[in-house]
Amino acid sequence: MTFSSAPWSNGRACRGAGPFPRRSLEIGAIVIGFIYAWPLAAAYVVWKLMGYPAFDELKSFAERSFRGGFGHAAGAFRQDTGNWAFEEYRRRELERLEEERRRLEEESRAFTDFVEELKRARDRDQFDAFMAKRRAGSNY
Repeated sequence: MTFSSAPWSNGRACRGAGPFPRRSLEIGAIVIGFIYAWPLAAAYVVWKLMGYPAFDELKSFAERSFRGGFGHAAGAFRQDTGNWAFEEYRRRELERLEEERRRLEEESRAFTDFVEELKRARDRDQFDAFMAKRRAGSNY
């Protein structure tokens, strides 16, 4: 293909039936789409960048991406194994972990309260020292 026969050399490939090129209308529609319905416009731009794949290709891509990645781990965590003993063990362990999480949250709250009380005590001590100096006659 030579430069003289390239589609962009004379603009013929971009021209539609009207006075405006089709590409300009498409870009304008995308801009308006981003203003009024940005998720749809973003999805269209991604679809366009992927080379206009067919919807069955998009579906298989999404299944491979999400089931093979982080979605697989989350799904496996909730999946029923069919084994009663294992399900009972998993339930007990999840309850134990939830109880441990609650205990750690309580300890965290208690520590935060302790630190706040230390700050209040330090502020009280600083204020009392300031007032004692002021009463003693020395200006701060």
